[in-house]
Amino acid sequence: MELPIFKLFKRKRQGSSLERGEEMKIADFVAPSSIKIEPGLIRLGERMAKSFFIFSYPRYLTAGWFFPVINLDSPMNISFFFHPVETGGVLRQLQRKTTEVQAELIEREQKGLVRDPALETAYKDIEGLRERLQTSQERMFRFGLYLTIYGDTEKEIRDVETALRSILESKLVYLKPALYQQREGFNSCAPYGLDQLLIHNLMNTSPLSSTFPFISFDLSSNEGILYGINRHNNSLVLFDRFSLENANSCIFAKSGGGKSYAVKLEILRTLMMGTDTIVIDPENEYKTMVGAVGGSFINISLASPSHINPFDLPVLREDEEPEDVLRTNIINLVGLIRIMMGGLTPEEDAIMDRAITETYAAKDITLLSDPATWNQKIPLMEDLEAVLSGMEGAESLVKRMRKFTKGTYAQFFNQPTNVSLDTSLVVFGIRDMEDELRPMAMFILMRYIWNKVRSELKKRILVIDEAWWIMQSEDGASFLYGICKRARKYWLGVTTITQDVNDFMRSNYGNAIIANSSLQFLMKQSTATIDAVKKTFNLTEEETYLLLGAGVGEGVFFAGQKHVVIRVVASYTEDQIITTAPEEVLKIKKAKEEFMGRAEL
Repeated sequence: MELPIFKLFKRKRQGSSLERGEEMKIADFVAPSSIKIEPGLIRLGERMAKSFFIFSYPRYLTAGWFFPVINLDSPMNISFFFHPVETGGVLRQLQRKTTEVQAELIEREQKGLVRDPALETAYKDIEGLRERLQTSQERMFRFGLYLTIYGDTEKEIRDVETALRSILESKLVYLKPALYQQREGFNSCAPYGLDQLLIHNLMNTSPLSSTFPFISFDLSSNEGILYGINRHNNSLVLFDRFSLENANSCIFAKSGGGKSYAVKLEILRTLMMGTDTIVIDPENEYKTMVGAVGGSFINISLASPSHINPFDLPVLREDEEPEDVLRTNIINLVGLIRIMMGGLTPEEDAIMDRAITETYAAKDITLLSDPATWNQKIPLMEDLEAVLSGMEGAESLVKRMRKFTKGTYAQFFNQPTNVSLDTSLVVFGIRDMEDELRPMAMFILMRYIWNKVRSELKKRILVIDEAWWIMQSEDGASFLYGICKRARKYWLGVTTITQDVNDFMRSNYGNAIIANSSLQFLMKQSTATIDAVKKTFNLTEEETYLLLGAGVGEGVFFAGQKHVVIRVVASYTEDQIITTAPEEVLKIKKAKEEFMGRAEL
């Protein structure tokens, strides 16, 4: 039986409609310029096609085993053919097979031969299948699975074939090319429902159901919090981020996509599970939530009474060496000074490293002193300036340092620490900090938080909103990457949130931070950034279009190797606590004023 594509080609070869004076039809455009059928492939004009069939399966098939083939980044046609088999005939065959296997087992036992596990397993499988068929729990089918792949060159065809074999053979599934049957294979994979290859495997219902490729992962577990609703099957996405290889998370979305809303929901629900949360908040969006849960909001600005000393040292743990802690702290401080100074030359870098070491030594903080006394005499930025003043070649550094010790910025950079992390939710608001100082402020905050995290082992989440601010400098990006890489050892999960994907990915550490985050949440994206997001996360075309048209609070949620399309949902009370939509905030404010007015009456 010939199919339309071959008929169209014959018609084209006999002469076009225009040559015969007939009206031009769509068929004349659809048919390829030529078709050449070879033993191992078909040439369709300038394109090539090669058809395969699967001929062998393992004893057990797991659900979704065919899913990687569907996700392979290569065009292909796939056909499934299910031919029902009459149950009575199968039962008679199984009866004969059972008798043969049982007889062989009895014979081996009588001869005193060593038991054959493979034979015993086969007997149990046959008996189990017979029972399920007799009780109508199963049915039998002849199953054919065919694939046709496409390419512009024979090398491209070979590469796709190699990838297919690698995927399938890792699951003990084997395929062969339809040699000398490429035409039949092509027809069988075309959307006509014709099985012309007729190469089948006998399967019962259970393994057959596992071949269904379009599966939707469930992220529902007995522990964890509700992240949202799976849009594919309306199941709950319940998950514990600390159950993965690391508890880090990345969230990407354009402004208004609902990223901060989703994170606030996670914080509220995580607090109920006893996990502390620390937030670096660039827009003071989390301030309302702090009041609702009894947390601490610490405003960080040049005029704020809250201060953090960059020279603070962590409390040493039993498994830490004083030398390593002090050296790491000095290296991080040099990185901070680079950001503050707008960069350092190699000579200035060396001078600054020596100056910081001497600044600590002037306060008797050395490898020879008792680490228990280190935090009693922590130096300030002015102490570093005093040391630099006495060093040769540091004149330029001293001049640039003065604005941080005696100038406009001294109120923030030259003060002892007077904040703490005593509550379960601590939010550092940096909205009122000048834009040029934000990267420095975020670096200092992250150093302070990291020192506290290392000092006391406790289940915590660190949320860094608008992380692209810190990613603008190499030293800031490097420090953030270091935290993400080491967080698991200190029972910490780092959440990085950004709307400026290009700025985040421009840093050499952007991809590394994503790779060290087992959780990723992609929400609504703009057309300007979607290409970068698609490339970074290896998204399919469907996922790409979904992110472009996603509503507020919708997106693709990755958890390890699984990912689902998710919609974030909140209860009425949660929404009242976390919303930052201007119209909703105004309604809540008016409702509170009316309530207070009635209370006074």
